[in-house]
Amino acid sequence: MPKEFDYLIVGAGFAGAVLAERLSSQLGKSCLVVDRRAHIGGNAYDFYDRVGVLLHRYGPHYFRTNSDRIKDYLSQFTDWHPVEYKILSWTDGRFWQFPINLNTFEQLLGRPSTTEEMEEVLAQWRVPIQDPRNSEEVIVSQVGVRLYEMFFKNYTRKHWRRDPKELDPSVCGRIPIRTNRDDRYFSEKFQALPKHGYTRLFERLLDHPKIKVLLRTAYRNVLQSVRYKHLIFSGAIDEFYDCCYGALPYRSLQFTAETLETEYYQPVMQVNYPNDHEFTRIVEIKHATGQKLPVTTIVREYPENYMPGREAYYPIPAPDTQVLYRRYAKRAEAEKNVSFVGRLATYRYYNMDQVVGMALAEFERLSQRSTTNPAN
Repeated sequence: MPKEFDYLIVGAGFAGAVLAERLSSQLGKSCLVVDRRAHIGGNAYDFYDRVGVLLHRYGPHYFRTNSDRIKDYLSQFTDWHPVEYKILSWTDGRFWQFPINLNTFEQLLGRPSTTEEMEEVLAQWRVPIQDPRNSEEVIVSQVGVRLYEMFFKNYTRKHWRRDPKELDPSVCGRIPIRTNRDDRYFSEKFQALPKHGYTRLFERLLDHPKIKVLLRTAYRNVLQSVRYKHLIFSGAIDEFYDCCYGALPYRSLQFTAETLETEYYQPVMQVNYPNDHEFTRIVEIKHATGQKLPVTTIVREYPENYMPGREAYYPIPAPDTQVLYRRYAKRAEAEKNVSFVGRLATYRYYNMDQVVGMALAEFERLSQRSTTNPAN
């Protein structure tokens, strides 16, 4: 392996892989991509289990975007399997349509209804809050206390180990509230999965002679053996600085897979369990991938406290965590030859398309820099 590279890229997820692809294919730059895991793809990594079911190892990754630029870019490396992501919520001993929509409202009433009636009733149920300051307020200001407690309150507590009052409005505000019959989980105009899986997409992104990939390797272990001009870091920003201001809090997860001798276990790809069981949801991703198999594999998702040795899945969006993060961000801004890109590096709860967009924007900055100063 060469000992000198233009870029050392830490992390083989979307942030690192997109930047490696752009820098190598568009600028002819050499890139060493290092990842401590045994595979590429970061948290989007998928694989076929022992019975042939394509699973998302680190939880379901439902790709969607409103950006033609991001969709067109990724389409160079994958075909797509269109999906309308559908989920249900198991509450009070039955399945409920979710996110909340007119169908949910009719279930609650036990009779047919209309958009007009639902809007009138919600207007009565809503708690008048002009500027919601947290996740509880953002939901009760839209649908009132009853629906908030049915679907959001305990699910949020279970997942984040924090009361919704302590979390940024964006946490629960990500879930749409509708008064029509649109029962899709998301509303973005493009919703699909890579036709042959995420791992195949990443293999194509990283398939360039200027890109070298080292797996099962901590990036600090290569610092003394290779030279580089610029570092791109997509890991946890507090770990980059040896937690000098204190460790940022994250949420971790545990996944328990079970293979069943039936074509499907549940009616949709995801069922939330806000008020029952220790797990938050059961995912049967076969509904989304479109695989035709006589067997199925379901995955139960258990939230866990983060600690060294576990994966840091979710930065915690809360006022106190942002105060600590800003100390690290201020220090990162002073770095001259380091780029921080991705969910953990910027301590933000980003979707996949947002990370791709961030990586493309960082490439543009690096490209301009390279044009201005060819030595970099």
